Amino acid sequence: MNTTTYIKRNIAILICSAFIVSAISSCGDATKKAGTTTEAAHDHGAEGHAEHSEALELSKEQMDAVGIVIGNIEQKNLTAVVKASGQLAVPPQNAAQINVLTGGIIRKINVIEGQRVSKGQVLVTIENQDLIKLQQDYLTAKGGFSFIEAEHNRQQQLKAANAGTGKAHQQAEANYNAERARLKALESQLKQYGISVSRITSGNITSQVPVTAPINGTIGKISAETGSYAQPGVSIMEIVDNSKIHADLIVFEKDLSKIKVGQKVDFQLTNQKNEQIEGEIYGINKSFENDSKGVVVHAIIKKPGANLIPGMYVTGLIGIGTAAANAVPIDAIIRSEGKAFIFIVDTEAKAAHEEEHGHTHEGEAEEKHKEEDAKDKNSVHFKKVEVTTGVAELGYIQINPLEKLPADVRVVTKGAFYLQSKASGPAEHSH
Repeated sequence: MNTTTYIKRNIAILICSAFIVSAISSCGDATKKAGTTTEAAHDHGAEGHAEHSEALELSKEQMDAVGIVIGNIEQKNLTAVVKASGQLAVPPQNAAQINVLTGGIIRKINVIEGQRVSKGQVLVTIENQDLIKLQQDYLTAKGGFSFIEAEHNRQQQLKAANAGTGKAHQQAEANYNAERARLKALESQLKQYGISVSRITSGNITSQVPVTAPINGTIGKISAETGSYAQPGVSIMEIVDNSKIHADLIVFEKDLSKIKVGQKVDFQLTNQKNEQIEGEIYGINKSFENDSKGVVVHAIIKKPGANLIPGMYVTGLIGIGTAAANAVPIDAIIRSEGKAFIFIVDTEAKAAHEEEHGHTHEGEAEEKHKEEDAKDKNSVHFKKVEVTTGVAELGYIQINPLEKLPADVRVVTKGAFYLQSKASGPAEHSH
């Protein structure tokens, strides 16, 4: 091989090596560029994920299944109140103990416990043989009074004509007044027993008398039986009219100066946590109750229900000011690591998700795209917000959010514990 041929061969080898190195370098740059693009896209996705990591998404079906309820932040008068405990009661004129004026055998009981009765309705029939003698005495007195009345009228006429004596006239007038008073007393006594005077006059003498209801109301405990002996002064049953039921609350000396007639009261029954009753102060006692240094304050109940019974224990919040506070049901508060939180409907996260969802599905089948859109519209996004809490009464608690919330913000009022457990679980993110 000559020198010229050798040189040409080496030059060809160098040129090929240069092309190979250049190709390898180009491939490396493309790979690096592709890797950079992929990394940037991943970083962008991570950034988007971090942006909405605090938002939870549930479908309407999931919300219904776990019992999640959404409501508003309400205005409640929780800051300016005086708390007082007491019992339900009825005024004395709305309760009655049924007694008999005369002893006797109970022949018939016309009512049962829990029955509604009207004033004047016959409750019990009593039999007493002594009533027969009373009716006989009335008939005798009535017959004798006719003669005495006639003699009195005759002496009146004689006196007018100056024909009679003054002594005879005075005697006739004294007898007339005495017998008339006796007759009136017997009539009054018979009426108290419920015996008709007109029926006695016509010859209908009876040994049984009715016992009637003195007020409208509901029959309470019946302590008598048919055939038992009813004694005067011993109650055989009771009637209570709950239409005028009120609450007697004990207010202590330190708060007494704040209480005034006309103030609004919110009641809560001790054994019924969810029922609230509205009332108003109408009277304040002027003496302490026993040795408790408490004064009884009377509050009417505006809409008494059938389930309110005298003797029930109640807790009342007497409003002493006009200050109102933002409040939510106690079930809406979630506590974690010494802090309090609520869950709100995050409309911004939903809008951002829908926008991102629209870009992600570009180029997919139209039918599948519509299906995903319907799914998104049927879901709700939630966000956890830290709050500070205040007074908690009657199932509500005062809150002060640590960040500004929209005026029309919607809050999870029931089922927040489920969202808390979902937020505490492993993070999931998928499109």
